[in-house]
Amino acid sequence: MPSIAARTATRERPRADGSETVGAQMYYLADMAVKPVTYNPPEGTGMPTREGNYGYFPVRVRNARPFAAELSLDREAFILTRHDTKVRNFFDTDEIRRVYYPEVEAFIRKTTGAEKVVVFDHTIRVADRAVERGLRAPVRSVHNDYTERSGPQRVRDLLAPDEAEARLKRRFAEFNLWRPISGPVESWPLALVDASSIAPQDLAACDLVYEKRTGEIYIGVYNPSHRWLYFPAMERHEAVIIKCYDSALDGRARFSLHSSFDDPTSPPDAAPRESIEIRVFAFF
Repeated sequence: MPSIAARTATRERPRADGSETVGAQMYYLADMAVKPVTYNPPEGTGMPTREGNYGYFPVRVRNARPFAAELSLDREAFILTRHDTKVRNFFDTDEIRRVYYPEVEAFIRKTTGAEKVVVFDHTIRVADRAVERGLRAPVRSVHNDYTERSGPQRVRDLLAPDEAEARLKRRFAEFNLWRPISGPVESWPLALVDASSIAPQDLAACDLVYEKRTGEIYIGVYNPSHRWLYFPAMERHEAVIIKCYDSALDGRARFSLHSSFDDPTSPPDAAPRESIEIRVFAFF
C-alpha cells in the first residue's frame, strides 16, 4: 500500500500556526550493544530506570489531522476517532472500571468487528508531579507495549487455560485506546510512527521489570526512515486507537511505535498533559 508520505505530499494543508511538521528529539535505542531493560517501580514511588545504549535523535513530526480519515489500523496501526464517555472523574479508579471499561469494550468491538473484547488494564499519566500524585508520567522513549512473545503470554495470563489456547489458534490483537483526560493537549503530545515505515530490525525486545513480574516490550531502534505523525491539540472527546500486537501474518501491520515528545510549538504557559490509556485484547 502507498505510504502516508506518498499519498499526501501534494495536498497537505498546513497547521493552524502555518507549519506542516515540527522538529522533535526522540529517545531511541541507538543500537543493541547493551540489552535494553526497563525497571518500573510501583506507581507513585519513582521514575523508571533504563539499561541500554539510548540517545536522542532529531525527527520531523507531521500533523496528521488533514488526512486522519485515511489512516488504518491495518496499515499505519493507529487511527484518530471520536469517543464520547460518561466518565466524570478519570482519577476515580472505581468509576473507570465501572463506566469506562464497558464503554471501551463496546467501542473496540464495534470498531474492529471482534467477536470478544477483554479490557484488562489502564494507566493514568500526568506531566505534573506524577510521582508525588501516585501516578505515572508520559513515556518519553520510543516503544511498543507488546512483542511477538509477550502478546500471547498476556492472553495466557488473563484467560482460563482452555480458553486461552483456543483463542490463540485464531487471530487476536491488542489495542490501546489513548485519550486526554482534559483538553486541548498543550504539552507532551503523543506521536506515532506509521507502521509501514518500521523495519523488523527496528524493534528490540526489552525486559520490563516490575516489583512482582517481568514483561517484555519493544524499544524502537533509531531509523531515519520512520515517518512520525501526531494530532495537535487533542480534546477530551478524541481518542487514538493504537494496535500494539496482531497475530495475523497476512501483511497487515502487526506492531507500532509511539512516544510522547516535547512539542516546540507548545505555549510557554502550556497546561501539563493528563491522559489515560486503556489496554484491550480483541479476539476474532
